[in-house]
Amino acid sequence: MTVRSISVLGATGSIGASTLDLVRREKGNWRVVALTANSNAAALAALAREFSAEVAVIADAARLPELRDALAGSGIAALGGAEGLIEAASRPADITVAGIVGCAGLAPTMAAIEQGGMIALANKEALVSAGEVMTAAVARHGATLLPIDSEHNAIFQCLAANDLASVRWITLTASGGPFRDWPMERLITATPAEAVKHPNWDMGAKISVDSATMFNKGLELIEAAHLFPVGLDRLRIIVHPQSIVHSMVEYRDGSTLAQLGPSDMRVPIASALAWPARMDTPCDPLDLAAIGELTFRAPDETRFPATRLAREAAEAGGAAPAVLNAANEIAVEAFLAGQIGFTRIAAYVADVLSCYAPSAPTSLDDVVAVDAEARRRARSLMELA
Repeated sequence: MTVRSISVLGATGSIGASTLDLVRREKGNWRVVALTANSNAAALAALAREFSAEVAVIADAARLPELRDALAGSGIAALGGAEGLIEAASRPADITVAGIVGCAGLAPTMAAIEQGGMIALANKEALVSAGEVMTAAVARHGATLLPIDSEHNAIFQCLAANDLASVRWITLTASGGPFRDWPMERLITATPAEAVKHPNWDMGAKISVDSATMFNKGLELIEAAHLFPVGLDRLRIIVHPQSIVHSMVEYRDGSTLAQLGPSDMRVPIASALAWPARMDTPCDPLDLAAIGELTFRAPDETRFPATRLAREAAEAGGAAPAVLNAANEIAVEAFLAGQIGFTRIAAYVADVLSCYAPSAPTSLDDVVAVDAEARRRARSLMELA
């Protein structure tokens, strides 16, 4: 493998940590251009020194003096704030891992796209909230999106070079989260502590709650519609509790290809980093005999209406997915803070979607404005309740 350059946006998060673990194992094959973090200046400086990064950027500009002190004498440039993130993302790199969470990642991801290189995409908001804007930029600049969500990466691998016209179905698998077998009356009393205990994956609080509500799968459905434009009527979701089959593609000849692997994000990340080749990971091989069985069942949109709301938002198009995403984030924050019950998350999202239908965004500024207004309306609805 020849030496390739890489930037990791969100280096101290879970995606960044998994990425840098893989890079660390093959250090001689990589040159690190830029590393960014939100506010952990000490951790960022340690990583920048370890990987001899060209530049380190802290999004919280107030922590920039701390970062500069920690990098003193290293020769590594230190930047801060939103402008610093964009500057780092604009530096040429063979591959940029876009792992900044939330709308804060939109502008840096766009800056990376505008360089025309490969973007390993983990930022959901890029395609959920700004799908048309982002995909138009990808086409305009000749960039390549390599999805590293496990489900989308699985679809990407199953599609390979096949024509989308030959696809009958794309099926995203969902673990169902910790509440998949709970009756409705028990869901009403579910606590944040229970919601964040995902049975298969080690994830942060917000994405764990999204898995519990199934909003995570709804957002992934919207992403898939942009990444793999076969039409919403050919995208479906199935609950697969073991999280071994990460997604499937069925072709018109009746063949179904599935990607299987352990519940470890280093597998899809490695697929993107080495694409179109392969690289080693430290993950244990699958032992299907030990696993014993793989089960599947249809999602229950009565108990978990999030996937229905997401599909309706995708069908409406325009700004609806951005509104859905923003309202969900506010509702999840309120749930984690103990302000609303678990089943109210989807209810508040539905309420915001019903009262706010802005025009389709045509720029990132439009997306950010829609996001801000949707959040304001979600908070107002909660205050009125």
